[in-house]
Amino acid sequence: MVKWNNLDTLASFKELSDTKRVSLQDVMSGENGAERVKKYSVKMAEGLTYNYAAKAVDDEVLAALEKLAEEAQLAEKFEALYNGAVINTGENRLVLHHMTRGQLGNAVKADGVDKRAFYVEQQERIADFANKVHAGEITNAAGEKFTTVVQIGIGGSDLGPRAMYLALENWAKKNNLFKMEAKFISNVDPDDAAAVLNSIDVAHSLFVLVSKSGTTLETLTNESFVKDALKNAGLDASKHMVAVTSETSPLAKSNDYLAAFFMDDYIGGRYSSTSAVGGAVLSLAFGPEVFAQFLEGAAAEDKVSANKNVLENPAMIDALIGVYERNVLGYPATTVLPYSQALNRFPAHLQQLDMESNGKSVNRFGEPVDYPTGPVIFGEPGTNGQHSFYQLLHQGTDIVPLQFVGFRNNQIGTDVVIQDSTSQQKLCANVAAQIVAFACGKSDDNKNKNFKGGRPSSIIIGDQLNPKTLGALLAHFENKVMFQGFVWNINSFDQEGVQLGKVLAKKVLAHETDGALKVYSDLLNI
Repeated sequence: MVKWNNLDTLASFKELSDTKRVSLQDVMSGENGAERVKKYSVKMAEGLTYNYAAKAVDDEVLAALEKLAEEAQLAEKFEALYNGAVINTGENRLVLHHMTRGQLGNAVKADGVDKRAFYVEQQERIADFANKVHAGEITNAAGEKFTTVVQIGIGGSDLGPRAMYLALENWAKKNNLFKMEAKFISNVDPDDAAAVLNSIDVAHSLFVLVSKSGTTLETLTNESFVKDALKNAGLDASKHMVAVTSETSPLAKSNDYLAAFFMDDYIGGRYSSTSAVGGAVLSLAFGPEVFAQFLEGAAAEDKVSANKNVLENPAMIDALIGVYERNVLGYPATTVLPYSQALNRFPAHLQQLDMESNGKSVNRFGEPVDYPTGPVIFGEPGTNGQHSFYQLLHQGTDIVPLQFVGFRNNQIGTDVVIQDSTSQQKLCANVAAQIVAFACGKSDDNKNKNFKGGRPSSIIIGDQLNPKTLGALLAHFENKVMFQGFVWNINSFDQEGVQLGKVLAKKVLAHETDGALKVYSDLLNI
């Protein structure tokens, strides 16, 4: 039977807290470091590897983490989740994003339907629609093909799909699988929508409106902006728009859309890239087969994440080490550093995924917790980050754990040899050097040039970023966040903190304000 207990009540956490601290400088130097890199490595799906040699752990710490995983029932809780338990207790909902890409356990029925069958049906409907668009069977009013797809959404309806699109754009072009350019409108700032609309041919553009409720203020505002642009161009908006929404929303049966594809309440926005939210735009951009490969990679990594052996479960060990760093070592932030330009928006997606999921100060029962939970997440692609904020990471007063992602080969295949090495080799050389530099540091009599080291990092390594490896990478971090939420005994699947600002914004627009809110409203000429 699954039990939900606060982290600080677990005997294994006390044991973890009492373990001897590991000196990274010592264990990562010389031959010790070489053997450690070989040892502290675990296989992921799709040829990826998670290596945590440069984390401040040893066999004693790992043994304590294994005990913590067992006492916190991480494997059992994941099993309960994918078998249809009500894990999102705040909203009394199942959590089913894993089922959009596969079925790990029993059939799950909700709302009178088999949920796996429901998600597959939506994927197939999207595939059929996308194929017809690509074949010219669904066209604009003039009978001409659509050349651009524009997603209108906010939060998880934007960050995840946008990051996934950018991650695969160059790969698709290189492999002759690029079907349509994709653009994204998210910010209610009219400059965002205007800039996108000015960059496209609206007559040959298909717009995907994403709103689960069909009432999201920011998204509907941007929809109106787009509809005005279509009307001003003499176009029928209903011939240019598709909805991704719930079956019960006002958008579901509206004649304002060419088609409506469905999601449900069991998938939060930040977990929705493998649902219709990501499926529509990615299938239109690259073709349904590419999206299917992306799902296949995510499903394969989910299976790895279900492994009950902690040391063979990369998402679980990554999560547990993160808890150790947050709750024992006291590190308040984590930085995500993909050495791949294609992943330039991946840190922003992970920021929402992690901070919206685990940025909680009460447990699953609404009781305050007496320990830190989710860290601050930030990041930037290497090598850009090296010339931006690495100075603080190397020599700042705070230790910030680092998560690197690197690939042996680039996506486009174009490169140049300069000084006996290619650009890709230089990129990979940089990430290897940074891991060791952060861990081992450098002694110098000039204190300005002294590097203390002891800065922990991990790296996920693969051969190339493609749909399958991207799916596996996404699933890894989704499952990592889930496991950490389990350890902290918080609900990682609601986001009540997002709602207050929305409520107050509506009051401002209705001029129902007083006090500071009224003064700020006046200052902003609302």
